[in-house]
Amino acid sequence: MSPQQPILLVEDSPEDYEATVRALRRAGLANPIVRCEDGDDALDYLFHRGRYAGGADAPRPGIVLLDLNLPGTDGREVLAAAKADPTLRRIPIVVLTTSTDERDVEKCYAAGANSYISKPVDLDGFMRAIRRLKDFWFEVVIVPRTG
Repeated sequence: MSPQQPILLVEDSPEDYEATVRALRRAGLANPIVRCEDGDDALDYLFHRGRYAGGADAPRPGIVLLDLNLPGTDGREVLAAAKADPTLRRIPIVVLTTSTDERDVEKCYAAGANSYISKPVDLDGFMRAIRRLKDFWFEVVIVPRTG
């Protein structure tokens, strides 16, 4: 993933958003981070609808970090819609959530999630998890370029 490609962070919690951005920056990522606070905004961003119509303000992300428990359209629906679209399905979607429910894990992988990470509750554990996510998705994995 190129350092110019944005990371789409779909997160409604201001605290979790700030912690994630801080952890990504500490891990050395300089990619732009775009935040969508709910599932409807994330779908508008990904499909270039609403305030993102035309796509100028919504470049294709290199990766999506997706919370499941969102107001309105939840992360499960965002995941299903993105992975059902031929243009979007190549974008890696990492579920980053507090849920450890086995049903959520199963449903997310069945819908096409590329990985599922449960957010550790303590800050140190969270920072380590984000650093590992960064090491894997930004240094080890080769993903197709998105147009």
